[in-house]
Amino acid sequence: MNKINTIIFDLGGVLIDWNPEYVFLDVFEGNRKKMQWFFDNICTSDWNENQDAGYPMAKATEERVALFPEYEKEIRMFYGRWEDMLGNAITGTVAVLKHLINTNNYKVVALTNWSAETFPIALERFEFLQWFEGIIVSGEEKTRKPFNEIYKLTLERFNITAENAIFIDDNLRNIEAAKRHGINGIQFKSPEQLIKELKTTYNINIK
Repeated sequence: MNKINTIIFDLGGVLIDWNPEYVFLDVFEGNRKKMQWFFDNICTSDWNENQDAGYPMAKATEERVALFPEYEKEIRMFYGRWEDMLGNAITGTVAVLKHLINTNNYKVVALTNWSAETFPIALERFEFLQWFEGIIVSGEEKTRKPFNEIYKLTLERFNITAENAIFIDDNLRNIEAAKRHGINGIQFKSPEQLIKELKTTYNINIK
């Protein structure tokens, strides 16, 4: 196995808890079936990811309202109450990040699907985002995971050799795309599982 010298972290779902349920479960009065229908048909994951790739949130909102006027109030809440969907840091993973940085053995960067319009809120809220050598924010680059361009950009910008890097993401789709570029991958499920895989698969000791 090639020597690992770079760790690439996803942010949402790995280091930061973000979940629209924090807003919409209350909006739909605890009715998960109605809430899920709304996510599956109105404010969908694909729709939200389009804004992660740089599409203006205000324009996207107006277009969605025009398509589904009966859900105008709920659609406007999606970005209007975006901060309320932003949870806390995932402390176990932050501890892993801190250890990797403190050992000075690894280049540590981040690659995130995140709107350029909302990312400054996270930067202000989470101090550990300042620890990275650099962060690729999809909304700033006008592309996103799992498209090839963003992986190529990450490798080039930070002078990373793919086979010497590990990419940690909660979305298997994004991991598989990284592997097509020769980057090693770990699908994140919990801090404990991440530590175990870093130790057993890559011989990286995390205390």
